Amino acid sequence: MDRLNDTGILSAVWHAAKDIRIERRVRPTLASGEVRLRVTRCGICGSDMHEYLNGPHAIPVNAPHPISSVVAPLVLGHEFAGEVIETSVGCGSVKIGQRVAVEPEYRCGECTACLRGDYNLCEKMGFAGLMGNGGMAEEAVVPHYMLHVLPDAVTDRQAAVLEPAAVALHALRRSGLMAGQSVAVVGAGPIGLLLVQFAAVAGAKRIVVSDVSDARLARARALGATDTVNSTFEHLPTQAHGVDVAFEAVGVQPALDDAIQSVRKGGKVVLVGLFGAPARIDAFDLVNREVEIIPSCGYRHVYADLIGMIAGGVIDPSLIITREVPLAGVVTGGFQSLAVPNDDVKVLVVP
Repeated sequence: MDRLNDTGILSAVWHAAKDIRIERRVRPTLASGEVRLRVTRCGICGSDMHEYLNGPHAIPVNAPHPISSVVAPLVLGHEFAGEVIETSVGCGSVKIGQRVAVEPEYRCGECTACLRGDYNLCEKMGFAGLMGNGGMAEEAVVPHYMLHVLPDAVTDRQAAVLEPAAVALHALRRSGLMAGQSVAVVGAGPIGLLLVQFAAVAGAKRIVVSDVSDARLARARALGATDTVNSTFEHLPTQAHGVDVAFEAVGVQPALDDAIQSVRKGGKVVLVGLFGAPARIDAFDLVNREVEIIPSCGYRHVYADLIGMIAGGVIDPSLIITREVPLAGVVTGGFQSLAVPNDDVKVLVVP
């Protein structure tokens, strides 16, 4: 530890769009209730890519975030896991040496949403790694309430993709999907592929996936999709032959249009993708067909169940991982590589 105190913590730091620097930062002192982790793995998320390509979007640049008190430049990475190496007062049962996954949502614990248990809708909501320093570093400091202790049956690689798996599981629960129903998943990226796995586990009789990449569609079939559609050339089945539930997991207008048109009368469309621009809907069509639109934001109260599912062999979110890159090479091997079309799904950073 003394060596790191002298040299600082190697970190991937966002300064501006197209300006992520690998630099050493001073190790911060722990505040009450904070825990220091040795990071084992950290995923690169689509949100990280948006910040890299044309941010800031969520990253605070003019004023500190009200909970983290952090302003850019900051350490990226909200999909991470690690080992506890230091605790402060007020950390409950957290112990040094525990392997943990990080549920990176900040919460105030005082607003109406937090008090009713909907902490993902906190008035001051944010994410470590976007609105505060995250896990794309050798070490990370987070509030103790973000930690979930991992059993030996959950690997470091699986733990690093718990966060996107939590997004998918929360969206599935929001949909109310029942065994025997049919599903469309628009977009075979990380969230879409995880939704395929969860829909299969939930007993969906038909899972149709659309994407522009044949390689990703092949991966979707391997994970449980019954039908795939390359949306460059064809559309999903529509209306009269439509599905019960559609998940929009891209965040662009054509994907939303396809999702809405793919459901039957009385069907549901769950919005999971993050739109970078206002979206348009045909309200007349939605009313005429009684199509229900259900937004899904982050996650709440799913990590414990998800860890149990992974430990029990019910689901393996690490199947979406396509590559690992060292922290020192994350700009060229991660961000720059993912900025051009390719068949990568989930890239992990190994500090």
